[in-house]
Amino acid sequence: MPHVRVNDCDLYYEEQGQGPPVLFIHGLWLSSRFFHLQLPYFARHHRTVAVDLRGHGRSEPTDAGHTVAQHARDIRAFCAALELRDPVMAGWSMGSLVIWELIRQFGADGLRGMVVIDQSPSDFKWPDWPEGPLDLHALHHFHSAVQDRAPELPAAFIRMLFKDVPAEAELAWMAGEVAQVPPGVAAPILFDQSVVDYRELLPNVTVPALLCIGRVEGLVTIAAGEYMRDRMPDATLVIFEDSNHCPFLEEADRFNQVVGEWIAALP
Repeated sequence: MPHVRVNDCDLYYEEQGQGPPVLFIHGLWLSSRFFHLQLPYFARHHRTVAVDLRGHGRSEPTDAGHTVAQHARDIRAFCAALELRDPVMAGWSMGSLVIWELIRQFGADGLRGMVVIDQSPSDFKWPDWPEGPLDLHALHHFHSAVQDRAPELPAAFIRMLFKDVPAEAELAWMAGEVAQVPPGVAAPILFDQSVVDYRELLPNVTVPALLCIGRVEGLVTIAAGEYMRDRMPDATLVIFEDSNHCPFLEEADRFNQVVGEWIAALP
């Protein structure tokens, strides 16, 4: 299985195709495996890569570094190691936070565009940000469930991501990906990704951005999508009517077409 060592951590990745690079970055407690419907589709015209962040999937569960900031540094080093020049980065959920953090730390030079897959600039319900899905009570509940190794957590977490509950076999492998993240990884990244806030960064995201938001407001609201569209200099908002948090799985054909056409139209 392909791994590359960056920042003292072995990162697993999958790669298909040739051409201008597209990099898919997964969300909290998840993995590159969730992009199994994107890799072969985009590989027709692109060098298509999906990576497991440290502590997730088949990447190394290190003792430290489970923050959005470190994930961003890992992705920068990962792109350098694989010579992914001027990639389009598609971030699902926390993956978008990682891309925003990458821009915050290093600027947008070398990034051709970004695809935001059902993520708002902050997951926390701040006093001036009612669109965040998590308040302190909810965050504590999830944190406790992780530390208590609550057996129902992986499947419950997956169910909350979909408009319609996946079939039993699908639910089983998805929950299995969640279950393999150690509590010592799952708890700190849960907290960190839940309290970062990129609202002030949005006007500085000068690269083209495609915002793919599910109509079902499970974690991200339409208002949050409109907020991002109105504050990012070059952003396009697309609503996926039959999706919750996973439009790339719930409406895979439409998602692939919309994103593929948007990338093809980039300068």
